[in-house]
Amino acid sequence: MPTGVQAPEASPGRYQRHRDEVPDDVGCEDVLGIDLEPVADPFDIPAKRAPVERLRRWRQAALVLNASRRFRYTLDLKKEEEKEQIRRKIRAHAQVIRAALLFKEAGEKQNGEMELSEMPSQGFRIRADQLTAMTRDHNYSALQEYGGVNGLTKLLKTNPEKGVHGDEADLSCRLGAFGANRYPRKKGRSFWVFLWEACQDLTLAILIVAAVISLVLGIATEGIKEGWYDGASIAFAVFLVILVTAVSDYKQSLQFQHLNEEKQNIQVEVIRGGRRIQVSIFDIVVGDVVALKIGDQVPADGVLISGHSLAIDESSMTGESKIVFKDQKSPFLMGGCKVADGYGTMLVTAVGLNTEWGLLMASISEENNEETPLQVRLNGVATFIGIVGLVVAAMVLVVLFARYFTGHTTNPDGSVQFVKGRTGVKSIIFGVIKILTVAVTIIVVAVPEGLPLAVTLTLAYSMRKMMADKALVRRLSACETMGSATTICSDKTGTLTLNQMTVVRSIVAGIELQPVAAVEKLSPTVTSVVLEGIAQNTSGSVFEPEVTSQDDNTVEVTGSPTEKAILSWGLELHMKFAEERSKSAIIHVSPFNSEKKRGGVAVITRDSDVHVHWKGAAEIVLALCTNWLNVDGSTHKMTPDKANQFKKYIEDMAEQSLRCVAFAYRNLDLKDVPSEEQRTNWQVPDNDLTLIAIVGMKDPCRPGVRDAVELCTNSGVKVMGRSSPNDKLLLVKALKKNGHVVAVTGDGTNDAPALHEADIGLSMGIQGTEVAKESSDIIILDDNFASVVKVVRWGRSVYANIQKFIQFQLTVNVAALIINVVAAISSGNVPLNAVQLLWVNLIMDTLGALALATEPPTDQLMKRTPVGRREPLVTNIMWRNLFIQAAYQVAVLLTLNFRGRNLLHLTQDTLEHSSKVKNSFIFNTFVLCQVFNEFNSRKPEELNIFEGVSRNHLFLAVVSITVVMQVVIIEFLGKFTSTVKLTWELWLVSLAIAFVSWPLAFVGKFIPVPKTPLKNLILKCWPKWKKQGEGPAPPV
Repeated sequence: MPTGVQAPEASPGRYQRHRDEVPDDVGCEDVLGIDLEPVADPFDIPAKRAPVERLRRWRQAALVLNASRRFRYTLDLKKEEEKEQIRRKIRAHAQVIRAALLFKEAGEKQNGEMELSEMPSQGFRIRADQLTAMTRDHNYSALQEYGGVNGLTKLLKTNPEKGVHGDEADLSCRLGAFGANRYPRKKGRSFWVFLWEACQDLTLAILIVAAVISLVLGIATEGIKEGWYDGASIAFAVFLVILVTAVSDYKQSLQFQHLNEEKQNIQVEVIRGGRRIQVSIFDIVVGDVVALKIGDQVPADGVLISGHSLAIDESSMTGESKIVFKDQKSPFLMGGCKVADGYGTMLVTAVGLNTEWGLLMASISEENNEETPLQVRLNGVATFIGIVGLVVAAMVLVVLFARYFTGHTTNPDGSVQFVKGRTGVKSIIFGVIKILTVAVTIIVVAVPEGLPLAVTLTLAYSMRKMMADKALVRRLSACETMGSATTICSDKTGTLTLNQMTVVRSIVAGIELQPVAAVEKLSPTVTSVVLEGIAQNTSGSVFEPEVTSQDDNTVEVTGSPTEKAILSWGLELHMKFAEERSKSAIIHVSPFNSEKKRGGVAVITRDSDVHVHWKGAAEIVLALCTNWLNVDGSTHKMTPDKANQFKKYIEDMAEQSLRCVAFAYRNLDLKDVPSEEQRTNWQVPDNDLTLIAIVGMKDPCRPGVRDAVELCTNSGVKVMGRSSPNDKLLLVKALKKNGHVVAVTGDGTNDAPALHEADIGLSMGIQGTEVAKESSDIIILDDNFASVVKVVRWGRSVYANIQKFIQFQLTVNVAALIINVVAAISSGNVPLNAVQLLWVNLIMDTLGALALATEPPTDQLMKRTPVGRREPLVTNIMWRNLFIQAAYQVAVLLTLNFRGRNLLHLTQDTLEHSSKVKNSFIFNTFVLCQVFNEFNSRKPEELNIFEGVSRNHLFLAVVSITVVMQVVIIEFLGKFTSTVKLTWELWLVSLAIAFVSWPLAFVGKFIPVPKTPLKNLILKCWPKWKKQGEGPAPPV
């Protein structure tokens, strides 16, 4: 039922195009907000399960100058193929060994017991290699010759019921003898690898060559004392860009490594010293007794101790989608497989590299390389801007060459640089190198290689921060997709509630007990039946300390919240768990699942009586009952009036928001129970049952859930809760079909299909099964709905941060290109030289991404409606902001370029010195404009651009470093950057010009922009072009 309100009326229509099944007839217009080419867009991939062909297509369409860097955090398609080949080899290897062994056993009949280890391993009477051979080969004969499971436990000094001792000395001994449950991970790339990859940028390589030539020519022409500055300054600037890029990429890599380790750190339930505890999968040792239930991952290789309807999905190891049932005849379990049904306990016999799973994981590297839709779309942006940059650079190159060789290019002192027949070869080469360097540097500035990596940066930052907010991201794309979520389908139990159930009402033998455990009101017969049903028909456990002392007398109850509540109620009824279970033995189990909504067990008592107990959803169990148990122990027919009375109890409990569970039983003739060999497919009878009890369990609502749901609904996200897994799957499909972006929470194995189908699957970290977690995109570590809302905030933050960075970078791109192009065409000289442009590139690329892509989420984000996944990245508001700032910078700086000598009162100086002062002033003002504009870019839509800036220490650090470096460049590195020191008056003028960008941005935000995207506005102007669906793109 819905627990929130419907999103605004416009939402369904607005998100009609959000589905992955949209036609491929949209181009980069979805990226920039303008139509470029009305053909299938290669830069548009689905958020989940993108086809390989689509992944190949966008790689081929991207304009890339440094492939190793650009594609570093994308899926390596070749490596994926290699991984699959390795998996197949390991699987085939295991199958060959098993086949050979079976063939040998068929041909030879072995007698006697297998010779045990003559050389004990750390005091154990069996060696690691013997255990490994037996388990990996599934050698049943060897197991029998070791004495079966019981014999194996003796050899390993463990107990099939109580497990290992679990003290530090015991665990250390087992680690020494049999190894740890770890495998050698492939080391991450070192810093030097990242440095080398940064060097492979084509444009930077060209600049290095130009720097070397310039260095050689400079020294040859002007001598070593003065001639090395130009070449060395370019080389140093390039090295600085490479160094900062490598450091940034290396830090991101370390963050991803840490997150990978967190994902692999699965918690496993083991029995140590008779107590059930949770330990890390990496802390499992040989001899451990592991409790398995539906949805768990088998943590290591082992053999089955006991189990009921235990079914294992071995597809991860065998490659075959086949469920294998495990029993005493087929007891071998492989690590890495999943429990598909039932429950049981296993004895760990091999860990780490002694398992097939360990070999597989050691052979392949688990990486976070996965392209996200936003990352791919930004590759489209980079490609578009890069093409424009290449055209502009080519145009500048042609103009500068033409002006140079026609004698229209002058030196700072006014002399002509090239005079036909008089200018020497060295001077010509030197002049050509300078022109080429400027053109190449324009390409460096224009092609934003770092733009797609800004997504990776903000995702890495967000993933690290989300860990603190109790959310572990398994798939990168989920971070950004969550920002577009329009509907959240949430579980009620454990997500909206605390998952701390207690029995608050109990109807036993026809009467309501008050208090709920008033056992004195029940006859011994009723009490015996109730306690037998509680103790035997459960997947939970009760640990009762053997030694009763002041410090160690706590009874521990483990299991699911429902099982814990029922077992705790049983303890209040004076149940002795171990004693009660010893009175009868389980002969068959029908495990609980969400389809049947009930679970049953058949037990045989010491008197050879067979009792069948059922427990499950009250209305379902009641419908199966033909009798009911009276308080005196007598059995009565279930009349319609009595059934209605019980139904009224159930309805009353439901109205109080209680979870109702009913208990029923029946007697069975021993002759009706099939033999052990035929019992595998036996269905525990569920007819002619006698109702024993109905209990109502309360699960309090989590604190803060009401506020979290209200926050979601106010931000345009519809919240729906409480549905069966099958209904949840149908609901997800229907919502997606209607254009919604759907997030789903789930914890059970039966939730896996819905988690997989949803745009964003959110599994629970505490109660969630491993199957659910592997089907999900994000794991909510505290099972709290409030954490789901935080994920929505972070998702919106990722998108908003990228937009901030794009606005900032495009402003720098547009301003730098226009200034240099206009200056080059009109005068033959550019005010911003190669070294200066490289510094600008560093500011707008790596440093800009660090400053803007790591902004923490704000409450303002949750006051907006969800962002459409295919809405233009550059919105009309961004276009407005960009145009205002770029126009201002271009107007001011071009005015200074052409009229700077007069405006800055430099007419009294020599032409050469005044030109240097003017160009230094333009460079300084341009950089300071970018610093001030970084503040504007923080809040594209809000008036107060300083809100929260003091909390973003990284932003302040980047801005401070940029300003300090700019002062150092102007005041102390003039020889390298071709600048001169500026007077304090000129510094103040630079600051004043840059400062104007703040009030300009403030006023500009009052300029209204149309709600219709720029793309649609352009299409209205070119209706013919829209109808034809082909032809040239309209002007931008």
